[in-house]
Amino acid sequence: MANKKPTSDPWPWITGEYEMGNAESPVAVVTCGSHMNNAPFLDAGAALAGPCKTENIGIEKMVANIISNPNIRFLIITGMEVKGHITGQAIEAFSKGGIDQEGRIIGAIGAIPFIQNLTPEAVERFKEQIETINIIDTEDTGTIVSKIKECISKDPGALDVEPMTVEISEGGAEEEAHGLRPMAAEIANIRARMRQIEAAVTNVGIQNKYAAGIYAGKIEGIAAGLTVVLALFGLILKMGGM
Repeated sequence: MANKKPTSDPWPWITGEYEMGNAESPVAVVTCGSHMNNAPFLDAGAALAGPCKTENIGIEKMVANIISNPNIRFLIITGMEVKGHITGQAIEAFSKGGIDQEGRIIGAIGAIPFIQNLTPEAVERFKEQIETINIIDTEDTGTIVSKIKECISKDPGALDVEPMTVEISEGGAEEEAHGLRPMAAEIANIRARMRQIEAAVTNVGIQNKYAAGIYAGKIEGIAAGLTVVLALFGLILKMGGM
């Protein structure tokens, strides 16, 4: 029988839209943007099952509940993608690459895939603990149940660590003595916009220089043409006066 470990107290650590099953199960199921009947998944042996709609706070809550239970070793990513957020892809990218120095999920393509409540240790714990099973865009109950049973049959036992707990701030920015501190996502978005503006300004400058060069060339051409015409006209008048 696979080795099992105690979970955090309480567990699940963070409240949410999920439903809870056997805490010693090695499988959790995330249904992304789909609200499905979770009962078959729990009956099949899943520890947790439920949606995850956002590629920031939603993923943070999911990670917090998983790393507070070392028994969970597989995460089945299923259900329909959330338009704009593309949460399923973000979860898989997070499990493989983690986050960069600005808190952005490496490789995620959603709108705001920024993590601000998870420590580097929590990110690494999740990556070490979890193997993701990607069946995104699947809503077939039979297929999902089959995957749950397959994972249970391969249960490697609990990760040999103690439960890790993290606090998730849902308010976004934190209050400080002199006002609000911007979130990591906000800072990164501002920096990205600044880079876009800088690039646009540079591009406009290049276009202006190009246009100015064309305009100057036209003026020089007109002046040269007038000079030639006047010279010819003067020559004709001179020849006529002879």
